[in-house]
Amino acid sequence: MKPSDGYIKYIVNLKSGASSGKYACRRFCRYLTQHGYNVRVATTTSLEHACELSTDAAVDPGCALVVAAGGDGTVREVAHGLEGSAKPLLIVPCGTENLLANELGFDRWLETLVRTFEGGVTRPLDMGTANGKCFTSIVGFGFDGDVVGLVHRRRTGHINHFDYVYPLWRTFWGHRFESIAVAVDGREVFDGPGMVFVGNISRYAIGLQILHHADFSDGLLDVCIYRCAGRIHLVKHSVLTVLKHHASCRDVIYEQGRHITVRSPVGTIRTEMDGDPGPPLPVHIEVLPGAVQCMIPPGAKPAGIRTRIARSFR
Repeated sequence: MKPSDGYIKYIVNLKSGASSGKYACRRFCRYLTQHGYNVRVATTTSLEHACELSTDAAVDPGCALVVAAGGDGTVREVAHGLEGSAKPLLIVPCGTENLLANELGFDRWLETLVRTFEGGVTRPLDMGTANGKCFTSIVGFGFDGDVVGLVHRRRTGHINHFDYVYPLWRTFWGHRFESIAVAVDGREVFDGPGMVFVGNISRYAIGLQILHHADFSDGLLDVCIYRCAGRIHLVKHSVLTVLKHHASCRDVIYEQGRHITVRSPVGTIRTEMDGDPGPPLPVHIEVLPGAVQCMIPPGAKPAGIRTRIARSFR
């Protein structure tokens, strides 16, 4: 990309939590301006505002690139605004987990952002919709939804990894594994107590490779269902997932598809979507193949558990 190609829309969420990410955000913006690029910075006032800003950039012929600096929610909404546009998206990870950014191979270093920008490598990114709401990474049902819901009810400002400790502990002892029914492309694959994950990326929180076959540009969504009725079963699934052996377990169902429906006879099952509270059941999920063009670091790989844990203490 050359400065004559057009201006760069730099969308920033100042409320995203990681200080190291914000430092890289400022330095990368300075790098672009020092190299002659016309950078137009816009700060978000809400997630809806982030979508509006990227939608405006998507239809502006003078805009050549959109940069999203924030967490998973900000990136999701910016990507939503760019859906169907050929305009590339570059992510500057500034949140707590940065699920999509980690999957694409980003870290919090300026050098990685510069290498990505100068390399010019792009790949199509699939997106999903859950009851009409877009997501880029993972939708979780059951235990996971309870944890995320409690985190957000207790939230008073920036979220860090330690904010999940009490919600995880409380949910572990208090969660009831209710019956969930899952259909993939019109075929019912599960009906019983358990946990369900549907997503577009292979790694979840702290790098757990729950959807280990997932490819964010294959036009499919991956589904991982854990048969689970109690705490002992939950601990077993957790250990096997850390060891990357869960998919071969007889108590785990792994599927891929384009249309997924999740429902339940009870109304107490919570959902989460890209780390935010998700829609109530029943939920119908569809894939949007190649919805956004994402710039990625040349030769980069997703960050695993050890790398993600190390980054959380920086």
